[in-house]
Amino acid sequence: MFRNTAAAAIGAVLTLVSLPALADNFKLAVTDVEGLERLQTEWGPFKAELEKATGHTFEFFPVNNRTAAAEALRAKRVDFVVTGPAEYVVINKVTQAKALIGLSRPDYFCGIVVMANSPYTKPADLKGQKFGMDDIGSTSGHLCPSQLLTDFGVNPLKDLSGITHTSRAVAHEALKRGDVAAIGVNYTSWLKNRGKDTSVAQGSFRVIARSGDLPNDVLLYGAHVDQAKAEAIRKVVIDNKAKIAESIISVGGENEKFKGMDLVAIEDKNYDPVRKMFAAIGHPQYSEFVGE
Repeated sequence: MFRNTAAAAIGAVLTLVSLPALADNFKLAVTDVEGLERLQTEWGPFKAELEKATGHTFEFFPVNNRTAAAEALRAKRVDFVVTGPAEYVVINKVTQAKALIGLSRPDYFCGIVVMANSPYTKPADLKGQKFGMDDIGSTSGHLCPSQLLTDFGVNPLKDLSGITHTSRAVAHEALKRGDVAAIGVNYTSWLKNRGKDTSVAQGSFRVIARSGDLPNDVLLYGAHVDQAKAEAIRKVVIDNKAKIAESIISVGGENEKFKGMDLVAIEDKNYDPVRKMFAAIGHPQYSEFVGE
């Protein structure tokens, strides 16, 4: 009788040990993708690979903007968010969310472009001139060019006669027409625009300053998410990064910017350069989303 009871107890223990840890159902948002349909199209393969690798389930949580993502994190209605460097800096400050994985993009830096036949050969020459930039709050098209100007002694808030925020394609045309003396650009995106432009020779442009590589896009997790679980997910993602990265790139479209990407472990201090950029545009507290 005793042997049977002991055997049953040992068997129960072994069964418990062999059972996998209970899976969680997490909510996942992407800040620059609006609507559930787009989320499923552009990030569905990533979600599927993430679930396959981690054993957890992830449910899309659509957000209309960056502020909505931050509010959802604060309310514990979303657990993980894919976002950009500038967005991460603000979200981290207002919600204490933490960086989990960096989505490393090759050649992710900004530059200042002028026409080759212009008299501008260095950023200081642009004082008193009009300048074109990307959308307000863009890491590579607004914050980075503003910091680049600052690094070369040009205060973007005081030393320029005006800043025009517009789309990359419109800014490119404005530069050719002479409506602006220079444009601040995501360099890789601008190269694509230049390559498509057959109206002028590609040598018609001159880059007078380039930044260093920008910090990575981020997969972050909310302050309410168990840190041990988050770190376990980080390890699994890194271990399976080839398949997970391919799932992001494979859909094309906007995700083509990740071509050649790597998935890397990151630390919050990596984003201090972006915090500095907020000061360059007049928002040293980086506690709100500019342009929203």
